[in-house]
Amino acid sequence: MPEEIKKKIEALRQEIRRHDYNYYVLSQPEISDKEYDELMRALRQLEAEHPRYITPDSPSQRVAGSVLEGFTTVKHRQKMLSLENTYSFDELKDWVERVHKGLAGASKVEYVAELKIDGVSASLTYQSGSLVSGVTRGDGETGEDVTLNIKTIGAIPLVLLGKDLPDLIEIRGEVYMERKEFDALNIEKEGAGEVLFANPRNAASGSLKLLDIALMRSRRLNFFAHSLGEYKGTDLTTHWDFLRRLKLWGLRINPESRLCRNLEEVLDYCAAWQQKRDKLPYEIDGVVVKLNDIQQHKRLGTTQKSPRWAIAYKFPARQATTILRNIKLQVGRTGVITPVAELDPVECAGVVIKNATLHNFDEIRRLKIKVGDRILIERAGDVIPKVVKVTEHTGKINFAIPRACPECRGKVIKEKEEDVAFRCINPLCPAQLERSLEHFASRGAMDIEGMGEAVVEQLVRLKIARDFADIYKLKAADLAKLELFKEKKINNLLAAIEKSKKQPLSRLIFALGIRHVGVKAAYVLARRFGSLEKLESAKLEELDKIYEVGSVVARSIVDFFSQPRIKDLAARLKKEGLNFKESAAAVKRTALSGKSVVFTGELKDYSRLQAQEAARAAGADPSADVSKNTDFVIAGSNPGSKYDKAKKLGVKVISEEEFKGMIK
Repeated sequence: MPEEIKKKIEALRQEIRRHDYNYYVLSQPEISDKEYDELMRALRQLEAEHPRYITPDSPSQRVAGSVLEGFTTVKHRQKMLSLENTYSFDELKDWVERVHKGLAGASKVEYVAELKIDGVSASLTYQSGSLVSGVTRGDGETGEDVTLNIKTIGAIPLVLLGKDLPDLIEIRGEVYMERKEFDALNIEKEGAGEVLFANPRNAASGSLKLLDIALMRSRRLNFFAHSLGEYKGTDLTTHWDFLRRLKLWGLRINPESRLCRNLEEVLDYCAAWQQKRDKLPYEIDGVVVKLNDIQQHKRLGTTQKSPRWAIAYKFPARQATTILRNIKLQVGRTGVITPVAELDPVECAGVVIKNATLHNFDEIRRLKIKVGDRILIERAGDVIPKVVKVTEHTGKINFAIPRACPECRGKVIKEKEEDVAFRCINPLCPAQLERSLEHFASRGAMDIEGMGEAVVEQLVRLKIARDFADIYKLKAADLAKLELFKEKKINNLLAAIEKSKKQPLSRLIFALGIRHVGVKAAYVLARRFGSLEKLESAKLEELDKIYEVGSVVARSIVDFFSQPRIKDLAARLKKEGLNFKESAAAVKRTALSGKSVVFTGELKDYSRLQAQEAARAAGADPSADVSKNTDFVIAGSNPGSKYDKAKKLGVKVISEEEFKGMIK
């Protein structure tokens, strides 16, 4: 009997590993997410009942959540060298000439061209097929042991597949974040009033070194394997064969890699991807070219820093130099003060740039930048231009971190010493008030049609609205003072304001702009407490126990409602007749209860927000992106990339009519 249980557990593990391989490596899932989850649930149940059979390399043992004390430094078995860079086809040709000279007498020289992923280098060590360590590149000789974080990345197998496995092998690759994950992360950080990541590489690097493993797991990092370190117990003759074996072993390799028979094919590859780079779901900054023959690697050897048998061709930078004329300060809705560089206008990547982000005050200090300096700016795709470095220190004016808010002269603080963000804490700050009112009236919040940026700016400037409650005291005479407001426009806005009083409690909670509380958290809080009064009086311990909330959001909620001004605001909003309650009966038992759904395309009978609310009322959990955990994608007309991804992942796609039938 014990032997049968052991065999059953191992069979489940093998089946799950096979499905991981199909999903991550082949991008050809054979089963639905629900079926995959059922396999994993069965494995965990058997292991829980028979804990003596649990092994470290079981699929159930991917790290889910804990807090690390720090990372230790370890030495790489074989040094992780950096690549020499080239910036033109002429330089590439010079490298090829040096290669041929060093391989005098070689009958054949082939190359492998691979996209240069803009991520974070890491080295994975497998012994007897099991992952034993994951280490950052560090200085090339030593790196940080981030094994537990590495194990949260689904694209990295805990056990290699197949039977012909090496006794030991170091596999080097790139940990990266896709553009869509980066954008979603920054939207989340912006909504929480936190400082944004500069680019996907910085986001990947910062995430890989998080001490909170649960948070690291939520960042959804990815991995491409591309290089070989030390290895024992296997024979490898070519780099192309090595890539093929990586795929057989269950590791992701970049599908765009190409075997090139000569220099002309290499140059064609580089030229093609230089034009197509923005079509990829991840960032690349060039092409890596390697000799295919591993014996030729050994013949050419390395310099102290770089291999002679490989080189990087860097794409022409989307950069330009200009003069920094001033640093202005922008105050966000949550009070975060962001420095912005005002520039002499300069063309960069086909666009005239007048402003560029400096991200935060630590970045100004790091760059040692002064007003008047000549600086290098960079623009990638549609990303906001950023200041890369100072090219010539010609400036004379040092920039000082403000002690007072540039908008209201209120107090400016750092909430925590380790924060990089400075924040104005004056709740009556005009800059915050404008953005807060815009947020309150926005479609995802109270949905007051007609109260856009221009209207809010005038209401604040004329001191007609000083907080949210003042919106509900507006009279026709007040609105008549605004530009272009005539009788019809006045009546429409007053009607929209009156209509907003009936919005559900979840919308109101989100509209209040509590730090870290987004749409989903607001919905959870409304369902959990049922009224704003109960949420106002909730204790920290009570909030902290809610799975979707956690300690950071809980503290933010308690701090928000503990302010006397907020208590007064809530009382005034209630007096104006806003809906403070959420009925538990609002959620129905339907065919979508407990399901994760994603909407794409243009729906006939719903706006996107209405569709999401209808899904929540039906017990479903609407999400912004498609993953293997998505149960249904509801597609309207002209569906986008989410539809394609759903088909690729095997997620069921249904029509709007089917959705309407399922929520009844």
